[in-house]
Amino acid sequence: MTDDLSDYLNYRLQRSSETLNDEKLLARHESWNSCVNRLYYACFYAVNALLYSKGIEPKTHKGVRIKFLNEFIKTGIIDKNFGKLYTDLFDLRQEGDYSDFITFDKELVFSFIDKCDEFLMRIEAMIKSNMT
Repeated sequence: MTDDLSDYLNYRLQRSSETLNDEKLLARHESWNSCVNRLYYACFYAVNALLYSKGIEPKTHKGVRIKFLNEFIKTGIIDKNFGKLYTDLFDLRQEGDYSDFITFDKELVFSFIDKCDEFLMRIEAMIKSNMT
């Protein structure tokens, strides 16, 4: 793996981690819609890095989701529950960002936090194992 690729993947993983930390700060202030947005983006940055590590460079959020599902979920490389998690967050983020009168709550946000932590650790481990 080239240094440039390694640097980019580390950057994306760092961005994912920082975004997840942002979600935790927002949760302290009960900003639930913003929490959903940050949970999605934490996963998005990690999934984007994973795809990029395999030479896959989608141009849109929808493209990232489709490529992730096709390359990693349908093939069984990553558990289908993580595919559902990513799709659910994708849909919720779309709804929260672009629909009116949408209000998420603590219960919904907290139902995703541990799953996101596990998801991000799994992706990071996969990327790091290919970087060595």
